[in-house]
Amino acid sequence: MSAVTATGRLELIGVSKSFRAADINHVLADIHLGISPGQLVTIIGPSGCGKSTLLKIIAGLDSDYEGTVLLDGTDAGGPSRKKGFIFQEHRLFPWLTVEENIAADQSLRSAEIRQRVDEMIGLVRLNGFERAYPKELSGGMSQRVAIARALMQSPQVLLLDEPFGALDAFTRAHMQEALLDIWRTNRTTMLLVTHDLDEAVFLAEKIVVMDARPGRVKQVLSNDLPYPRTRYGAGFQQLRAQVQRVLEQPGDTDEGWTI
Repeated sequence: MSAVTATGRLELIGVSKSFRAADINHVLADIHLGISPGQLVTIIGPSGCGKSTLLKIIAGLDSDYEGTVLLDGTDAGGPSRKKGFIFQEHRLFPWLTVEENIAADQSLRSAEIRQRVDEMIGLVRLNGFERAYPKELSGGMSQRVAIARALMQSPQVLLLDEPFGALDAFTRAHMQEALLDIWRTNRTTMLLVTHDLDEAVFLAEKIVVMDARPGRVKQVLSNDLPYPRTRYGAGFQQLRAQVQRVLEQPGDTDEGWTI
């Protein structure tokens, strides 16, 4: 495994968000969270706890909030190529091939771009499908194209909003392995939102458990299980049970977490 990159430190300082309608609905309340460069972190919590909203704030897709988002010590509240975002749906352009989708707005006529696209295709293991169209790909393959497209920009942070939620169980497990392979190769800081307990434990070095109404960081759990991991060992099941207990226990915390 390569050394952890020196960039990609993410800090959230007092991040809060409310929707104002007839009543004020506090979605996120005073989130303080620090994520070290190169870490793979999962966020899990009940529906309505603001997981996806928090991810969109970090990505710069939502500017209506209070608090500060820092990337490597610099204000990063707006959209930036330094932050990649993967949605639950792959959102590929159906009229473009795999390689054209990965290149996005960059020309494949450039030797440098061509080389970079070829590297991304190899990284997500889609060799032989360069000229295929999205309609010719499986769901898992389409998500790999979306991941390659995001990594094409060399982001310092990759944000993933339930990227495998629409996939069947077998494909989902395969994509989790593929994501770990990509992360171990690139060591890009990754923050992934999930509703799936097994996924949260299988992927992460750190697991952020959130509480709802309003959304807060309830607890951050370390995951010291070595890679590659199995879902059937005693250590995995013990940590899974611990995360489940934290999710179910009443109350929340109002602390700053550095992980």
